[in-house]
Amino acid sequence: MSDYKGKKILVVNVASKCGLTPQYSELQELYNQYKDSNFVIIAFPANNFLGQEPGNDSEIKEFCTKNYGVTFPVMSKISVKGKDIHPVYEWLTMKKHNKVTDAPVQWNFQKFLIDEKGDFAGFFSPKESPASENIVNWIRSK
Repeated sequence: MSDYKGKKILVVNVASKCGLTPQYSELQELYNQYKDSNFVIIAFPANNFLGQEPGNDSEIKEFCTKNYGVTFPVMSKISVKGKDIHPVYEWLTMKKHNKVTDAPVQWNFQKFLIDEKGDFAGFFSPKESPASENIVNWIRSK
Protein backbone atom coordinates (compact mmCIF):
# COMPACT_ATOMS: atom_id res chain seq x y z
CA MET A 1 0.00 0.00 0.00
CA SER A 2 2.99 2.31 0.46
CA ASP A 3 3.13 2.63 -3.36
CA TYR A 4 -0.03 4.72 -3.10
CA LYS A 5 1.14 7.12 -0.39
CA GLY A 6 -0.14 10.64 -1.00
CA LYS A 7 -3.10 9.49 -3.12
CA LYS A 8 -6.79 9.17 -2.39
CA ILE A 9 -7.64 5.49 -2.56
CA LEU A 10 -10.91 3.72 -3.21
CA VAL A 11 -10.60 0.11 -2.03
CA VAL A 12 -13.24 -2.33 -3.24
CA ASN A 13 -13.74 -6.06 -2.77
CA VAL A 14 -14.73 -7.57 -6.11
CA ALA A 15 -16.15 -10.79 -7.53
CA SER A 16 -16.69 -11.92 -11.11
CA LYS A 17 -19.94 -13.86 -10.66
CA CYS A 18 -21.95 -11.30 -8.67
CA GLY A 19 -24.99 -9.30 -9.70
CA LEU A 20 -22.89 -6.20 -8.98
CA THR A 21 -20.00 -7.29 -11.25
CA PRO A 22 -20.99 -4.71 -13.92
CA GLN A 23 -19.69 -2.09 -11.47
CA TYR A 24 -16.27 -2.93 -12.92
CA SER A 25 -17.25 -0.69 -15.86
CA GLU A 26 -18.14 2.20 -13.58
CA LEU A 27 -14.97 1.70 -11.55
CA GLN A 28 -12.89 1.81 -14.74
CA GLU A 29 -14.64 4.97 -15.93
CA LEU A 30 -14.02 6.61 -12.55
CA TYR A 31 -10.38 5.56 -12.65
CA ASN A 32 -9.95 6.89 -16.20
CA GLN A 33 -11.42 10.22 -15.18
CA TYR A 34 -9.41 10.77 -11.97
CA LYS A 35 -6.23 8.64 -12.18
CA ASP A 36 -4.18 11.74 -13.00
CA SER A 37 -5.61 13.59 -9.98
CA ASN A 38 -3.82 11.74 -7.17
CA PHE A 39 -6.49 9.01 -7.11
CA VAL A 40 -6.31 5.24 -7.43
CA ILE A 41 -8.73 2.33 -7.20
CA ILE A 42 -7.45 -0.88 -5.66
CA ALA A 43 -9.55 -4.00 -6.15
CA PHE A 44 -9.28 -7.03 -3.91
CA PRO A 45 -10.98 -10.14 -5.32
CA ALA A 46 -12.64 -12.16 -2.57
CA ASN A 47 -14.67 -15.35 -2.48
CA ASN A 48 -16.46 -14.67 0.82
CA PHE A 49 -19.99 -14.39 -0.55
CA LEU A 50 -21.68 -17.45 -2.07
CA GLY A 51 -18.54 -18.51 -3.94
CA GLN A 52 -18.92 -15.61 -6.38
CA GLU A 53 -15.17 -15.34 -7.03
CA PRO A 54 -13.99 -18.89 -7.72
CA GLY A 55 -11.10 -18.00 -10.05
CA ASN A 56 -7.39 -17.85 -9.30
CA ASP A 57 -5.44 -14.59 -9.59
CA SER A 58 -4.56 -14.95 -13.28
CA GLU A 59 -8.13 -15.98 -14.24
CA ILE A 60 -9.53 -13.01 -12.33
CA LYS A 61 -7.18 -10.51 -13.99
CA GLU A 62 -7.93 -11.97 -17.43
CA PHE A 63 -11.68 -11.71 -16.75
CA CYS A 64 -11.39 -8.07 -15.62
CA THR A 65 -9.24 -7.05 -18.57
CA LYS A 66 -11.16 -8.94 -21.25
CA ASN A 67 -14.69 -8.08 -20.10
CA TYR A 68 -14.28 -4.62 -18.55
CA GLY A 69 -10.95 -3.23 -19.77
CA VAL A 70 -9.74 -2.86 -16.19
CA THR A 71 -6.43 -1.03 -15.84
CA PHE A 72 -6.55 -0.14 -12.14
CA PRO A 73 -4.67 -2.43 -9.73
CA VAL A 74 -6.32 -5.79 -9.07
CA MET A 75 -4.53 -7.46 -6.18
CA SER A 76 -4.33 -11.13 -5.26
CA LYS A 77 -7.48 -12.82 -4.01
CA ILE A 78 -7.94 -12.45 -0.25
CA SER A 79 -10.53 -12.93 2.49
CA VAL A 80 -12.43 -9.79 3.52
CA LYS A 81 -14.13 -11.23 6.61
CA GLY A 82 -13.99 -14.10 9.04
CA LYS A 83 -11.10 -15.77 10.84
CA ASP A 84 -8.82 -15.48 7.81
CA ILE A 85 -9.53 -11.80 7.12
CA HIS A 86 -6.64 -10.08 5.37
CA PRO A 87 -4.85 -7.37 7.45
CA VAL A 88 -5.89 -4.62 5.01
CA TYR A 89 -9.54 -5.49 5.58
CA GLU A 90 -9.01 -5.94 9.29
CA TRP A 91 -7.88 -2.29 9.33
CA LEU A 92 -10.67 -1.11 7.01
CA THR A 93 -13.48 -2.82 8.90
CA MET A 94 -12.54 -2.49 12.58
CA LYS A 95 -12.67 0.73 14.59
CA LYS A 96 -9.96 -0.51 16.94
CA HIS A 97 -7.60 -0.35 13.93
CA ASN A 98 -8.91 2.48 11.71
CA LYS A 99 -9.89 4.69 14.70
CA VAL A 100 -13.12 5.81 12.99
CA THR A 101 -15.81 3.14 12.73
CA ASP A 102 -16.65 -0.52 12.44
CA ALA A 103 -17.56 -1.22 8.81
CA PRO A 104 -17.93 -4.96 8.24
CA VAL A 105 -18.11 -5.99 4.61
CA GLN A 106 -21.75 -6.64 3.71
CA TRP A 107 -21.25 -8.03 0.20
CA ASN A 108 -19.08 -7.81 -2.89
CA PHE A 109 -18.28 -4.30 -4.15
CA GLN A 110 -18.30 -2.51 -0.80
CA LYS A 111 -16.24 0.65 -1.18
CA PHE A 112 -13.77 2.08 1.34
CA LEU A 113 -12.07 5.46 1.16
CA ILE A 114 -8.54 6.23 2.34
CA ASP A 115 -7.31 9.82 2.22
CA GLU A 116 -3.92 11.13 1.08
CA LYS A 117 -2.53 10.82 4.62
CA GLY A 118 -3.45 7.15 4.77
CA ASP A 119 -6.38 7.70 7.12
CA PHE A 120 -9.73 5.94 6.91
CA ALA A 121 -12.14 8.39 5.28
CA GLY A 122 -15.38 6.41 5.05
CA PHE A 123 -17.17 3.62 3.26
CA PHE A 124 -20.13 3.01 0.97
CA SER A 125 -22.46 0.07 0.57
CA PRO A 126 -21.98 -2.42 -2.25
CA LYS A 127 -24.98 -1.01 -4.14
CA GLU A 128 -23.61 2.56 -4.14
CA SER A 129 -22.51 3.37 -7.65
CA PRO A 130 -18.78 4.09 -7.95
CA ALA A 131 -19.84 7.18 -9.92
CA SER A 132 -22.20 8.42 -7.20
CA GLU A 133 -22.12 12.08 -6.26
CA ASN A 134 -20.86 11.14 -2.78
CA ILE A 135 -17.78 9.34 -4.11
CA VAL A 136 -17.02 11.84 -6.88
CA ASN A 137 -17.31 14.77 -4.46
CA TRP A 138 -14.88 13.06 -2.08
CA ILE A 139 -12.37 12.52 -4.91
CA ARG A 140 -12.66 16.17 -5.98
CA SER A 141 -12.44 17.60 -2.45
CA LYS A 142 -9.18 19.14 -1.30
